[in-house]
Amino acid sequence: MQLHYGWDEFKDIDFMSILPIILPVIAIGLILVLTALIDLYRHRKTRKNVLLWTLIIIFVNTVGPILYFVIGRKDSDRI
Repeated sequence: MQLHYGWDEFKDIDFMSILPIILPVIAIGLILVLTALIDLYRHRKTRKNVLLWTLIIIFVNTVGPILYFVIGRKDSDRI
């Protein structure tokens, strides 16, 4: 019984068959990240913790932009 899988098993996977599933997920994640970063940049004067939100948006891939739109947009001081 083999318990360890190596890099040789990747050559047996047909990546073209799973590409239609993975590509929309990557595209939606990229659109979310770009939209959140653009909104954060446009409203950087009224947002608190711009650096923190930038790191969250970039490194917490799909959940980061969603958190920004739900929580971070309320973080502004509107006068």
